[in-house]
Amino acid sequence: MNGSNGGVALDEILTRLGRVVVAFSGGADSAFLAARATRLLGRNSVLCVTAVSASLAASEERDCDSLAREWDLDWCAVSTDETSRPAYIANEGDRCFHCKDELMDVLVPIATERGATIVLGVNVDDLGDHRPGQRAAEAKGAQFPMVEAGLSKADVRELSRAMGLRTWDKPAAACLASRVPYGTPVTVGLLGRIDRAEAALRDVLSGAGITSGNLRVRHAGDTVRIEVDPVAFPAIAAHHEQVVSALEAVGYRYVTLDLAGFRSGNLNWALRSESP
Repeated sequence: MNGSNGGVALDEILTRLGRVVVAFSGGADSAFLAARATRLLGRNSVLCVTAVSASLAASEERDCDSLAREWDLDWCAVSTDETSRPAYIANEGDRCFHCKDELMDVLVPIATERGATIVLGVNVDDLGDHRPGQRAAEAKGAQFPMVEAGLSKADVRELSRAMGLRTWDKPAAACLASRVPYGTPVTVGLLGRIDRAEAALRDVLSGAGITSGNLRVRHAGDTVRIEVDPVAFPAIAAHHEQVVSALEAVGYRYVTLDLAGFRSGNLNWALRSESP
């Protein structure tokens, strides 16, 4: 199914649902779903909810607010407390399950009060990665209309661009805990350090003229591993002293650059290597 046909299918699914609560993280997928549903069903039938916690980068929360204002979304931010859950802190392979379970515990009462269905911006490409959070969401009644419509990530970007959404080419922005290797406890302090590290690195790259693209800092004890698109390698090299200084300032002793470049879900390789 191409993007255009998938868009028609998505509209049919959303029309059937009638009233929805969109889990709105501000990424390309959830932003598209929020904008599409609002334009189709009307503002009174779509509530966009952003879960705010230590695992959400401060810049992403600000962007959700900005997008809601720009697109006239019915939007609110709610607090989630996954960082108090022992299973989340332990950071085993099912960490995302406990995060999404916490989100659903917050969203279900909101959706019930509105007589609405919770929808998540999951696309068919997401089904191939290790994402236990999808299982938690589905178990508590969430639906994935873009999956049902057969939309891929490329389709979402194509349709977003056609709708004039500035998020059409927004880089992926997974939760901050995705930077922490499985088995390393996830704490509020660590998530804050990672957030500050990525913000500092973006500032350095912005000063070098690179204002977009994928970026991660992967935590490994007192070492940080930078993942960026290869096109940013020259800027990192040219400004290496600033990069090192910025990341040392947030607590890292060793600063490294991953020459393989940015890889979404990179830390999931550890789980694959342990599989029989």
